[in-house]
Amino acid sequence: MKKLACVLAFSLASASISAFAEEIGEVSTTFNLLSPNSKIVIEAFDDPDVAGVTCHVSKAQTGGLKGAVGLAEDPSEASIACRQIGAIDVAKLQNLKNGDTVFKESRSLIFKKLQVVRFYDKKRNVLVYLAYSDKLIDGSPKNSISSVPVMRWN
Repeated sequence: MKKLACVLAFSLASASISAFAEEIGEVSTTFNLLSPNSKIVIEAFDDPDVAGVTCHVSKAQTGGLKGAVGLAEDPSEASIACRQIGAIDVAKLQNLKNGDTVFKESRSLIFKKLQVVRFYDKKRNVLVYLAYSDKLIDGSPKNSISSVPVMRWN
């Protein structure tokens, strides 16, 4: 019981480090007559450390009765697309740490999270964003990446 309480506390504390996502839209994938439909949701978030970059993530959400009360475990599948939408301070890129988490969201009651981490490829002057799902017990190899070439913004 102590271990479960520690895991829950850690999960809640780590959720606060992520960027805020704004829902852009959704499409239903399964019809449920008396409960919410399963769907694919598209959300947008701005990189909290790199002004001028926005990412869009699509992810599946489980409907049904379990989904309605927050007990469903959502699928691990997610897709990401990131773009430069404004000027990027190139000097700040040198201080970025590879593998920093820029977005994190719970995908089940406690144990599964969708994470987006950022890498900076200095040689090619490209930001790379990796979206993946992980579980406390075992991870998932399902992942998606998006590259953002850093360009001059006039």
